[in-house]
Amino acid sequence: MARPFPYPLELRKRAVRMFTEVRPDYDTKWAAMKAVASKLGIGTTETLRKWERQDQVDSGVRPGTTTEESAELKRLKKENAELKRASEILKAATSFFAAELGRLHTRS
Repeated sequence: MARPFPYPLELRKRAVRMFTEVRPDYDTKWAAMKAVASKLGIGTTETLRKWERQDQVDSGVRPGTTTEESAELKRLKKENAELKRASEILKAATSFFAAELGRLHTRS
């Protein structure tokens, strides 16, 4: 089971939006991130930096895997694992019933 995100999506969006707005007021990007992270109670500045980068990927500014693509990939991997389990169960059942049919033919 995936662990839940410690920060709601709305807080993430708000933090990135806030960072974008206050960035010109600071000498460095890191200083602006640090200020926003502390104002919003975000654990580390690195967390906000990751959110900002993901926002750039989602908006097409930076290359990478978007949030939607990641969610779809995760869903497909889960579905693939379920299908593999079902296939293994069916293989085992086929072997079992084939063996039972073999025993019935030898008795007759």
